[in-house]
Amino acid sequence: MQIAESRADGIVAVAPVGRIDTTTAPALEQHMIGLLTGGERRIVVDFAGVDYISSAGLRVMLLLARRLQDAGGRLGLCGMGDAVRQVFQLAGFLPLFVVLETREAAVRQLARP
Repeated sequence: MQIAESRADGIVAVAPVGRIDTTTAPALEQHMIGLLTGGERRIVVDFAGVDYISSAGLRVMLLLARRLQDAGGRLGLCGMGDAVRQVFQLAGFLPLFVVLETREAAVRQLARP
């Protein structure tokens, strides 16, 4: 898995590419914790390049959401393909997150006060 990152309007967009599973989830978790430690409080995770996510990946997203909430931050998810969306849905996680279709829509949503 590779992780691309971009910034716009005070929001960092993280775009993992590949599979998020028990092998790759720790690297994603470390990346996200690094962002939080660095002071980021508005994060978009773009799943457009992710073809599979396991429960280990869901755990990373839940951890990120909780830490951002505790810090007064915001998290948006976007770009979910059918396979990724289905995993979130089956786990009952979709209602826990702000999920939008595109990165642009997620950035706009998080940019609002």
